[in-house]
Amino acid sequence: MNRKRYAVVGGGINGLAVARQLLLDEPGASVTVFEKEGAVAQHQSSHNSGVVHAGLYYEPGGLKARLCRRGVELVRRYCLENAIPYDECGKVVVALDEQELPRLDAIHKKAVANGVPGVRLVGKEELREIEPNCIGIRALHSPHTAIVSYGEVARHIAREIEARGGSIRLNAPVRRLIERGSSVHVELDSGEVDAREFDYAIACSGLQSDRLAQQSGDAATPRIVPFFGQYYVIDEAFKNHVKGLIYPVPDPRFPFLGVHFTKRIDGQMTIGPNAFISLGRENYDGKRLNLRDVADFLAYPGFWKFASKNLRATLRELKTVASESVFVREAARYVPSLADVAVTPAVRGIRAQAMQRDGALVDDFVIRRQGNVTHIRNAPSPGATSSLAIAEYIVRDVLHRQ
Repeated sequence: MNRKRYAVVGGGINGLAVARQLLLDEPGASVTVFEKEGAVAQHQSSHNSGVVHAGLYYEPGGLKARLCRRGVELVRRYCLENAIPYDECGKVVVALDEQELPRLDAIHKKAVANGVPGVRLVGKEELREIEPNCIGIRALHSPHTAIVSYGEVARHIAREIEARGGSIRLNAPVRRLIERGSSVHVELDSGEVDAREFDYAIACSGLQSDRLAQQSGDAATPRIVPFFGQYYVIDEAFKNHVKGLIYPVPDPRFPFLGVHFTKRIDGQMTIGPNAFISLGRENYDGKRLNLRDVADFLAYPGFWKFASKNLRATLRELKTVASESVFVREAARYVPSLADVAVTPAVRGIRAQAMQRDGALVDDFVIRRQGNVTHIRNAPSPGATSSLAIAEYIVRDVLHRQ
């Protein structure tokens, strides 16, 4: 029997999950993960909210909805089996006024259609029982929405990959994937071509996914346009003012969700994130300017079309970027007792958001196979929640398509 050889590009949670799934389904396979950093999970996997999303918002039948629901079960089971902390702290999506009620009802219908367990609408009295300091006229309660450290999950998966005979090559940034006949070759940024030939390659390169795809012969679109989201930790003396997760009802006039309260797995309470264009795809400290990254989105017609349609959202987010007090006040609309709470900057995430040339944000996951190379072109939230399910889907469905 031929021993299949797989290259996986990207040592984040999605790439690691794919490598693990390959070894689970084909124990004799040769699996090599190429990661550009000196350790795994250095980008989106460790710069996120840590929420295990239940599947409230996603269009029923779409990849996001299907893989999120499957992913929740797989992540929960993985954490349980490997003694990784996992907290079903629950979540409420809160309507502050009558205008938000039809949108809240629509979310409830999607959640039910997606099979989210235990989800239900509650009135303001029951909302106060769930979150005593939260105000609102109605809320959607998702009791099984959870939190976890995806960085810890990813690192555990990396150790499992090596224990199962796979290898992880660190400090190995990949420039492109080259198909020659029935084989795939991996060319690094240094110009070195890995000596091995691979039968298949799966690229899970997050913020660099469009560049690697295009350099490997795939389409130029969708293009990644990076948006940063800053989180703040509230004064520890006030962390118990919120029990779990408190979210706003999404406003269709704005492309992103808005500021909310998120409990962390370490017990701290955060406010965030805002959403604003990032001056670098990997600018996690907010202090560095990457001219190539900025030039990329400035030269992309889709960015200007998106910006022209979202001027109001831009102004809203700019206020929260410029002022911590405005940021806190925005969140305190839901928990007034925290209107003047002190905050400390915490993690800054950068969303690898795929955008079309017409300025539309790509909503669903985009996973595309061409020949023997498969690219994840779009996997923002709930990408981490869905990671183990995305891996199943790629290994069991996408790779077997002729």
